[in-house]
Amino acid sequence: MTDWHEQSGLPDKRRVAASFSRAAESYDSVAALQRAVGIELLARLPAALAPQRWLDLGSGTGHFSRVLAARFPAAEGVAVDLAEGMLRHARPLGGAQRYIVGDAERLPLRDSSLDLIYSSLAVQWCADFAAVLAEAHRALRPGGVLAFTSLCVGTLQELRDSWQAVDGFVHVNHFRRFAEYQQLCAASGLRLLTLERQAHCLHFGDLRQLTDELKALGAHNLNPGRPGGLTGRARIRALVAAYEGFRQPQGLPATYQVVYGVLRKEA
Repeated sequence: MTDWHEQSGLPDKRRVAASFSRAAESYDSVAALQRAVGIELLARLPAALAPQRWLDLGSGTGHFSRVLAARFPAAEGVAVDLAEGMLRHARPLGGAQRYIVGDAERLPLRDSSLDLIYSSLAVQWCADFAAVLAEAHRALRPGGVLAFTSLCVGTLQELRDSWQAVDGFVHVNHFRRFAEYQQLCAASGLRLLTLERQAHCLHFGDLRQLTDELKALGAHNLNPGRPGGLTGRARIRALVAAYEGFRQPQGLPATYQVVYGVLRKEA
């Protein structure tokens, strides 16, 4: 029987957790996009927000846990991540008071215990985003804020299209349509403050630089149905040739379609 993750096109969480745990040591060296996106999300927080307790959801190496701790020095911080290896890496560096292995779809936190849930480039790995929103609604206090970024359809489209020219296999991670984020946020019971999509384009000297970065991030192809074993040299040559068709003066483009959302739990 095909499991739900395979039917949905989203990767199994165990595979995601294992991949990001392996990437804990290399992640920060190649995370420029993740840093830029996270900073933009911080800029979208309501100006008057002064949380007593915040959650960094999908905290990874803890970079933004430390940023949140500096921004809200009087608040208690909690870091939750599915990847135990990331938490082991982050804990000695500080930022949060508590580090918990946990799932965004089943938060290991009490009802009405948070004033801010900050989650940057993590929830794209959750098959049930409605459950993520429901858990945020449950765990936030009245007036509390959920601020998230995610990825939607169109991310790494150049790589997807290049593979499509080579074979019919799934080589690039699936992401939701932006319209699904709109529908689910509207139905969440949270008040929508902002929801927008913004393209971020990175450039690489060659295809190997891009694929090496994806591997170092732990974000290489995690889809069910991906081809097993080594990719043949002929197919790689064909992929390189196809991707070269996208080359710009700055290099080979890799576009990320980033979703920015800020929602508030009403009193």
